[in-house]
Amino acid sequence: MGLENGRRCPRCGRPVQEPTAWSSAWRCDLHGEVHPLLPPYSPSDEGRDGLLRTVRVPVWLPWPLPASWLVAGFAGAGDERTGLRASVVALAGPNPVGGPSDLLIVAEEPGTGLGAGLAGLDGVDPGAGFASVPPCAEVSFSNHDVPLWLVDAPDRAVFAGEAKGCWLWLLLWPDTAGCLLIDTMELRDLRDPWQDLDLPFGALSPRLAS
Repeated sequence: MGLENGRRCPRCGRPVQEPTAWSSAWRCDLHGEVHPLLPPYSPSDEGRDGLLRTVRVPVWLPWPLPASWLVAGFAGAGDERTGLRASVVALAGPNPVGGPSDLLIVAEEPGTGLGAGLAGLDGVDPGAGFASVPPCAEVSFSNHDVPLWLVDAPDRAVFAGEAKGCWLWLLLWPDTAGCLLIDTMELRDLRDPWQDLDLPFGALSPRLAS
């Protein structure tokens, strides 16, 4: 039962223990049974296809991309037995107020904890009081508006909502990059088969590599 399998806890990033003869679950010493976060997929058509092969949640991509932005990799949480129960699309580009910025878009089944982990939160969801005030932003999917609420998180701008029965998280570094959501961002689900998008790829995002 090794820890050197390259898979980590979606909540804290610690290496996880592999399934055993007595349990088919992956385990984190701190958080118990988890859907393990896999090593990132490369920012390429092959990386995208690798994620799509077993994913069971939406794979959200802003399209068209913000000006001069690039796709910077993909990630997922789950295993061969369960399929991937969370997806991440990483993007990188210019911050509208100056300098570089990073964006991660997460879709996950409730209880997975990946979005909260990437946001630096202790729980598996946006926390107490979420959605108790009016939403502060929205994205659009297939002509349907999806409201988003600001989540209190350190050193980054984090927005969360719900779409297709899954949590939807948008995480931006630095926090000033949150101004990208002043205008409604249109999302596509890369699982939809009718799409033939020519994605511009850049280097692997350090937000995934770390």
